[in-house]
Amino acid sequence: MTALVHMRLAGFVRTGRALAPVLAGLLALGVLYGGGRAQPAEAYGVSAVVLFPVLAWQTKILLDVEPDVQRRLARVVVGAARERAAGLLAAAVAGLGTVAVALIFPWLVGGVTGPSGPGDRPLVEGLALGLWAHLLALPAAVALGALASRAITRSAGYGVAVLTLGAVTALVLGLSGSVAPWLVPPVLPTARALAGPLAASTGLLLTAWALAWAAVALTGYAWGRRSRA
Repeated sequence: MTALVHMRLAGFVRTGRALAPVLAGLLALGVLYGGGRAQPAEAYGVSAVVLFPVLAWQTKILLDVEPDVQRRLARVVVGAARERAAGLLAAAVAGLGTVAVALIFPWLVGGVTGPSGPGDRPLVEGLALGLWAHLLALPAAVALGALASRAITRSAGYGVAVLTLGAVTALVLGLSGSVAPWLVPPVLPTARALAGPLAASTGLLLTAWALAWAAVALTGYAWGRRSRA
């Protein structure tokens, strides 16, 4: 399975398909941090929201690079479950690379600042919370991108529709006062939580929420792949 992960990552990079989401992410981050400097935790919380659709799009592109015939051959050689897992793992690795860029980028453009007052979080704590916020968004983004992939939707138009609907719904239902916030991953609630003091219980709840949503979405992806085999 490791060789299959490497092959899919190599195909993603060598075909140039990795360039579009990277440029989109850098553009979004440039606009975000162009508005002024902020404390790391608060800035990274918003960054995770901005990157959520980019990470989902990146996952869709990566999974769609491989031709359908080659994907079916891999399914025969390594088995259906391992073939699906290899694609998701490759998408997660690519997503971690994007997250690393997102964590470094604001320091290069002066978009974040260290503690300046007694109420500010220590720098290390802010960085840790920022990493946590991005890692919460990543599994859900990978799951959404997988659901929008060609192996599920069968067409580019349906794939774009699923991706767009999922990203917009995550933002709309994630707003404060939403009637059904549990239907979407907690990208916006996490950003709001990082804007102020974060209780340990709140952090655990958001983590469980994000993992549970991703697990349900990935279960739907596995079911969809089996039904379309």
